[in-house]
Amino acid sequence: MADPTGFLRHHREQPKRRPVDVRITDWKEVYEPFPASSLRDQATRCMDCGIPFCHNGCPLGNIIPEWNDLVRRGDWHDAIERLHATNNFPEFTGRLCPAPCEAACVLGISDDPVAIKQVEVSIIDRAWGDGAVRPVLPSTRTDQRVAVVGSGPAGLAAAQQLTRAGHNVVVYERADRIGGLLRYGIPEFKMEKHVLDRRLAQMRAEGTVFMASCDVGVDITGDELHASYDAVVLAGGSTVGRDLNIPGRDLDGIHLAMEYLVPSNRVQQGDLAASPINAAGRRVVIIGGGDTGADCLGTALRQGARSVHQLEIMPRPPRSRPAANPWPTWPVVYRVSSAHEEGGERVFAVSTERFSGDAAGRVRSLRMHEVRLVDGRFEKVPDTDVELPCELVLLAMGFTGPQRTGLLEQLGVALDARGNVARDAGWASSVPGVFVAGDMGRGQSLIVWAIAEGRSAAAAVDRYLRGSTDLPEPVTPTQR
Repeated sequence: MADPTGFLRHHREQPKRRPVDVRITDWKEVYEPFPASSLRDQATRCMDCGIPFCHNGCPLGNIIPEWNDLVRRGDWHDAIERLHATNNFPEFTGRLCPAPCEAACVLGISDDPVAIKQVEVSIIDRAWGDGAVRPVLPSTRTDQRVAVVGSGPAGLAAAQQLTRAGHNVVVYERADRIGGLLRYGIPEFKMEKHVLDRRLAQMRAEGTVFMASCDVGVDITGDELHASYDAVVLAGGSTVGRDLNIPGRDLDGIHLAMEYLVPSNRVQQGDLAASPINAAGRRVVIIGGGDTGADCLGTALRQGARSVHQLEIMPRPPRSRPAANPWPTWPVVYRVSSAHEEGGERVFAVSTERFSGDAAGRVRSLRMHEVRLVDGRFEKVPDTDVELPCELVLLAMGFTGPQRTGLLEQLGVALDARGNVARDAGWASSVPGVFVAGDMGRGQSLIVWAIAEGRSAAAAVDRYLRGSTDLPEPVTPTQR
């Protein structure tokens, strides 16, 4: 049983971020180590609440109260066993997930919620340090072959589950390294890539085969893939960036966010001496106020941008929950990420009208105006036009779905009304033997949803191949 008075004796505490003037000079993760004694205090705050709503907040169904109590008691061995029972990659979610579990924490009704995410990442990092994370080999092997297309969190989760079920799994990735957006989309200061590499080494030791630099649909056709495997899992993600088709979009210096973040990450991998899209000395404007925009902000500041403005069309959120946004729903409140803490100016409730350039065809400014919501639609506020100088514009407005040309066309899978791959309650696409998991079927979403869907799709594939499955199924496609 949890300590019933822990939340009365301890306040919420999280690790300190390294000083801004220090961390923007490197690409290391921003947080300082968190003392084990402080972590136990945080785990002790987890209440014996009877109905743990954190379970509902977590798509993976993480057994949060149990591993919180195990940390409180210092039982790190059982804590990592309990954590791994529902989450293949807690080192990823512990760094990158926005923690909907904390938003649903019962303690959050009247106090600061339990620091669940920090307890999670501390359990797994300690387990890696203690050598407690080892390959998990299947007790039996089948002769069934499964192809997983895409090596982001959904694909990796599906691959690990299916490999552990005894199937022969090959993961295809069109980039030159495995990891998808975990590799080239997430900046090093949010997750250093050795965190990814050590997990991939475990998966290789378990028997998962990785095929990098193989663009399925180009290097191997969809028909060839389908004919060569007993089942296929599509986990390519939502990769088509949302563009901004306004006058001046064709000017040099305007890029989708991933066009900017990928080469920036390649510099940290040692592939490039410098990024071909560099913010050094430039006035940068980021259009889009979400996590991808914040990633661009932190990257631009580390590259030495002269200034950075981040534009958001929505109004600035309140600092605390409004009455219409009660617990345990996700709180739409004003948040300050580590990148926002480092610099730049955030501008809310504005829309960009056009870009202007110089004689050489390079962007030099953008015109924007204030907007207000009227009956669910944005309207221009008269007489609010502003010309904002800029030499680099980054479009970070989210993603519109998977790439439809190539593989999806070749396989002939049906798409839903939003342009994602349609799937039934069993994760199956319209093509027999082809399944879909993660953003490719769900649309742009959270890493925790990707892992949950990868695990559930793996169970569906195992059942398809063998008639039954012992693999866990945390979610169904209807749980959106």
